[in-house]
Amino acid sequence: MWTPSARAAAARAVNGKPSGERDEGARMVGENPWIRELRRTRRPAAHVVFFPHAGGAATFFAPLARHFPADFDVSAAQYPGRQERFGEPFVETVEGLADHLAPVLRRYAAGPAPLVLFGHSMGASVAFETAGRLGAGHRGAPCRLVVSASPAPSVRRRDDVHRGTDREILAHLAELGGTDAEILGSPDLVELFLPVLRNDYGAVARYRPTDHAVVDLPVLCLVGDRDGRATPEDAAAWKEHTSADFLLRTFPGGHFFLTEHQETVARLVTDWAGSVPGGPVPHGTA
Repeated sequence: MWTPSARAAAARAVNGKPSGERDEGARMVGENPWIRELRRTRRPAAHVVFFPHAGGAATFFAPLARHFPADFDVSAAQYPGRQERFGEPFVETVEGLADHLAPVLRRYAAGPAPLVLFGHSMGASVAFETAGRLGAGHRGAPCRLVVSASPAPSVRRRDDVHRGTDREILAHLAELGGTDAEILGSPDLVELFLPVLRNDYGAVARYRPTDHAVVDLPVLCLVGDRDGRATPEDAAAWKEHTSADFLLRTFPGGHFFLTEHQETVARLVTDWAGSVPGGPVPHGTA
């Protein structure tokens, strides 16, 4: 039997952070539930906004946020149906998430500090769609896009994980890694988590961008060399979706390589945020 306090505690775990991480310093931007501040400074040199993976929540990125310079604002999108938004209706499409997030993020794009949109896995598609919406008539701060562990929009493949049984979805999730073992080992938490995950996988499966969708923003692409969901070749195709500079970096690891390389990822994104708009950015793969 779930007590209200037990259900609330479980909701906070869907799906926020690796085991042992505390939810410190995360707060909503004003009264808007769509963005959680992970760290804030008075005069930021840049603002990084993370977009979570399928089933993910804003505080998943709290450990990574701590590796950014002290003068960086770091926030994350908070999709409905998880943590403090548990019980809210899901958004069923990638485009729908971007429609909600773009108006919220225009306040950052209008400021003087560079804005970096960083999407991991499903979040890469949400960040890409959000960047396209922000790009129309944009005259504010320079923007950058970071896409992680995601095939390019033009890479087509069958993706019907959301149609599987509960056991098949959980097996797929365990194979990817990156999910708190406490969730996977608890039938009660799984009961809460599966609808979120099934919805998000459905949004990924229904996402149909045009093959020639392009943003006029520099794109940094990160990928693990053993990622079965997004191979380095799949990731390299992101180059066709920007009219600006493109940089690909390959890391040792699987779909959640970034949890193993937090300091390096933060440093790379910091350098990317500080690159001069329109200036030379190195190309290649490392």
